[in-house]
Amino acid sequence: MRIRATVAAVTGALALSAFAAPAAHAAPATPYTMNVSFSNLKIASSIKVGTTSKVSTAYSYTLTHGTDVKATAADFFTDAYLYRGSFADPSATVEGDDFATCKVATSTTLTCTGTIDVYPSDGDLTAADAGKWSLAAEATAFNGQNLSKPDLSKVGFKDQGAMGTTSLLRYSKLTTDAAPEPVKKGKTITVTGTLTRASWDYNKYYGYGAQSVQLQFAKKGSTTWSTLKTVKTDANGKLKTTVTASVDGAFRYVYAGVSTTAAVTSGGDAVDVQ
Repeated sequence: MRIRATVAAVTGALALSAFAAPAAHAAPATPYTMNVSFSNLKIASSIKVGTTSKVSTAYSYTLTHGTDVKATAADFFTDAYLYRGSFADPSATVEGDDFATCKVATSTTLTCTGTIDVYPSDGDLTAADAGKWSLAAEATAFNGQNLSKPDLSKVGFKDQGAMGTTSLLRYSKLTTDAAPEPVKKGKTITVTGTLTRASWDYNKYYGYGAQSVQLQFAKKGSTTWSTLKTVKTDANGKLKTTVTASVDGAFRYVYAGVSTTAAVTSGGDAVDVQ
């Protein structure tokens, strides 16, 4: 994820340097509140993150600005981001690699799109980060100021939180194996499987224990799956149950997910009943 390079961070750094200066008696300059608002922020209801691959999730929103705001200027930046905790003092944020790209919709509105980017192998997340996050958007207008050392009194800034929520979920995997194959009608079929989920702390998949998983069956030639029973994973995420062979078909396990872990459906394993 991109470390937030907004004027909020610049303000803090310059404010500290101003206070540290021996002759600094006046309060350090701060950005003015820009005449900008945000609406219609949309993003996926959940973002599934595994252990190694970069995950990018698109967002979009509408930016409305006053006629005094040069929203199409090259030094006008805006984006959306995720945060946890209070909006004024978040405990964590997640952003994209780049700022949003905006198109003019009317003389006072822009339609903006961008991505939230997560790199799990870089340590962007830990297990404690799984669950609900809030959405916010922000915009900065440097108005021709030097980006590395601006006169903050001439820089405009606006941010807006509580624009919705999404969930960062640990990616999960699920397998199914039905045996023996083939099997005689009336005999016992043993259906095994394993439920694992991503560890963001160790960048590996581990068995997920004490989880309820549905065993489903579809007759050969049918796309309709019926739930046969619910099976719980053991401490290592293993599944095992038995059914009686009746007709040709396939078995699969289905996990509904929880607030921190994504839902997943295994592939079907076909059994020939003789």
